[in-house]
Amino acid sequence: MIATDILNRERILHAAQSYEADIVRFLRDLIAIPAESSHEGPVIQRIRQEMEKVGFDEVRIDPMGNILGRIGSGKTVIMMDSHTDTVGVGDPKEWAWDPYQGKVENGYVYGRGSCDQRAGMASMVYAGKLIKLLGLEGDYTLWVVGSVQEEDCDGLPWLYILKEDGIRPDCVVITEPSSLRIYRGHRGRMEIEVHLRGKSCHASAPERGDNPIYKMSRLVQEVEQLNTRLRHDPFLGKGSIAVTEIRSLSPSLCAVPGACSIHLDRRLTAGETKESAVAEVKSLPSAAGAEVEILSYDTPSYTGLRYPMEKYYPTWVLEESHPLAQAAIRTYEALWERPPVVDKWTFSTNGVGSMGLMGVPTIGFGPGEEEVAHSVIERVPIRDLVEATQFYAAFPLMFAGPRE
Repeated sequence: MIATDILNRERILHAAQSYEADIVRFLRDLIAIPAESSHEGPVIQRIRQEMEKVGFDEVRIDPMGNILGRIGSGKTVIMMDSHTDTVGVGDPKEWAWDPYQGKVENGYVYGRGSCDQRAGMASMVYAGKLIKLLGLEGDYTLWVVGSVQEEDCDGLPWLYILKEDGIRPDCVVITEPSSLRIYRGHRGRMEIEVHLRGKSCHASAPERGDNPIYKMSRLVQEVEQLNTRLRHDPFLGKGSIAVTEIRSLSPSLCAVPGACSIHLDRRLTAGETKESAVAEVKSLPSAAGAEVEILSYDTPSYTGLRYPMEKYYPTWVLEESHPLAQAAIRTYEALWERPPVVDKWTFSTNGVGSMGLMGVPTIGFGPGEEEVAHSVIERVPIRDLVEATQFYAAFPLMFAGPRE
């Protein structure tokens, strides 16, 4: 089916532009609600209010606290995701403006969560409005998802949704910032800790003990060298490993510690696995006798629900020839009459849950720039908000087709 047979790009463009002020207003409302992981309740309620206002067929909140808004009841099930939590602001003195104000200036909306990831939610909700307004319903059921706890444990909410909520989608669209490019994967990651034991003693006679910090310092250097030898993939790039924390356990500052630990951030490219990553660390000379641990996440959501998960987030890649990727490309071309950039994220997303762990075909398309996420200049172009709204409104019909 030719894209222009089922989409009227001018009608979609004009409708999206007519709601620009509403989209920006909604986004600013979301930015104004601080919501770090496990504290998303108030922002979930604000999203519910807007979904009901624009006419979603059903809005519900699951036991974990994820919000799911439905449009349509057709055969093909499409889910779109925006996580609702944000990172903190860090040092407030680094900010040149109130991070929760949602400042509008020079065609941008600024603030914590503006692109990561409240922009995706604002555009998705108003895409629902456009679907209703323009009669873009097809043989599909669209679920717009506001997920929780992603910043602390990406993929966790989608493990819950796909295992516990009784919905098995044909595809998932991740709306993390992609500069309106189509992203079809990213490296995986895992959180590893390495523990070395020593022998504590009074620091006035360090020779009586066995200082694990000295042993760990040698291991840190070996980890730095390991990073240069990791596998490279032509599409995803190189795997990486970095020491992000070092700590020791000592009875006092006047004592040689009895234990020392480091935290490793490991990014996994194609062909790397949980087992291979652990084996590489264990094989380092200074890791002899060390305990190598993959961490687990077991923090309750804002509803109090616990859903433990190992902190292993698999690599995922959707082939460009896959029907989902091709539908996303056709949607882009139908709306803007030019080919899209097809690429991948540098950071990690909920795709590690939807596709990496659960095998549901997943694609990415989002407003805003990945590079400013988590930064003190976080922002999203207003133009991106409007264009993302167009894409999210048009994509379901392009993927599923019209009703027969």
